[in-house]
Order: sequence, then structure tokens, then C-alpha cells
Amino acid sequence: MVSANREMVVYCFDTLVAHYNSEQAPPPAFDEGQHPLFVTWKKVVNGGEPRLRGCIGTLEARCLINGFRDYALTSALRDRRFPPIQAKELPYLECTVSILTDYESALHYLDWEVGKHGLIIEFTDPDYNVRRSATYLPEIAAHEGWTKTETIDSLMRKAADFVVQLRNVKTKQIRYELDCSSFRYRD
Repeated sequence: MVSANREMVVYCFDTLVAHYNSEQAPPPAFDEGQHPLFVTWKKVVNGGEPRLRGCIGTLEARCLINGFRDYALTSALRDRRFPPIQAKELPYLECTVSILTDYESALHYLDWEVGKHGLIIEFTDPDYNVRRSATYLPEIAAHEGWTKTETIDSLMRKAADFVVQLRNVKTKQIRYELDCSSFRYRD
């Protein structure tokens, strides 16, 4: 198994800088592999805690080099929750690369640990007969101070844009863990 490392974070920063300079990023200094992954950008504002500026990834295994290149740019420039990150923000950015590991089906909707497991929820929307899914990385529920039930409710809203009562919908939960590396641009 490949572990997340500083070189992967450097590659994400190099990719973003190269984009702003209309250049190719230098080759990465880490080994190839295939894993699900996420790239998260945060910005330090007024010396405070870093605030989310973008976070996008894939739950499907991807080649790490192409995956980190693609998601470094997608999460920085196309996360619909935020305006695109601008070049002038680089000195204030922190990047985290996450490799998702240890996927396993949860026995029931409470069979996971806040802060340890990321969670994918899947269900069929009873009104439209469409498959819906959403995920939260492990730190989300802990950061928000949510209980397991509040996290599940939020995931279902995220997946379907409305509240679905758990008792009316059969859900499948998949839990996973992360291997992460992060640092700030100035480091």
C-alpha cells in the first residue's frame, strides 16, 4: 500500500502553480499506485485556523499521479461551494492529500467511529427510483460536532437535497479510513 507523503502535497502545489503560469508541472517525486484519493485546500485568514477552500476527490481507485494532478486543479478551481482559488492566495494555502484505505461495509448505520472512519452512504431515492450517494471524510463529523445519527442525516441531505427518513429507506454504509499528508505553501 502507498502512504500519503509530502512529495504528493508538493506535486499538488506544483500543479496549481504551473496552472497559473501556463506551464507543465515538474514530474512528481513519488511512486505510482492506484487508490481512491482526495485533495483538500484550506486558506489561513488573519492568522486563524485554516478554512476550507476546496475539497474534491474520487471514491474509485485512480493512478496517483494523474489523480493528484486532476484533483489538485479540480478542488482548487471547480469546487462549486467556493470561488476559484487565485494565484495571490498561494502563500496562505494549506494542502492535504488523502488516500482512502480499508473500505468495508458497515453492519448497520451506526457501525463506524466519529473521527476514525469516513462514511459513504448509498440508497435508492423512493420518489424518483434513482441511486443516491454521498461521503464525508473522517474529520467532518468530528469537526462539526455531529453525532452518528446527525452525520447520517446530513449525508442523506447531501445526497438527495432533502431529508429522507431512515426508517423509510434501505441504506448501505461503507466505512473507510484515510492516510493523509499536509503542509502549508510557505513550508
